[in-house]
Amino acid sequence: MTIREAVPADYPVLLEIWLRSVRASHTFLDEAEIQRLYPLVRDHALPALELWVLCGDAGEAIGFLGLTGAMVEAMFLEPAHRRQGGGRLLLEHARRLKGPLTVDVNEQNPEATRFYEANGFQVVGRSETDGQGHPFPLLHMREVGG
Repeated sequence: MTIREAVPADYPVLLEIWLRSVRASHTFLDEAEIQRLYPLVRDHALPALELWVLCGDAGEAIGFLGLTGAMVEAMFLEPAHRRQGGGRLLLEHARRLKGPLTVDVNEQNPEATRFYEANGFQVVGRSETDGQGHPFPLLHMREVGG
């Protein structure tokens, strides 16, 4: 696996990775909510983030990480490529670039919380709603010692 910086031509592929990943991992979201988020991710989130693409052995995009400064705003992997070390590689890449990282994780996604805890993060706060004011509680996490 390799990591490269994203270019705008990657956005359609990254959006499809986001969609498949969310459907597989965000079981607390119904399809109507996913469809509500889709244009926000497409039109606002992807263009606003510093994006890094995780590529498979053949160079195909299999995941991505989006940063705002040292804040991990997004990390999504193709469902078939989860638990193969790609998420850890993306975090290590971000650490080399930005130093200690922070992330907000949906409380209703305990698998993501466990992933970040296993990678050196701890919960330092909680919000009742997501960044758009919707009733999806967030856990605010930062790297231990960061």
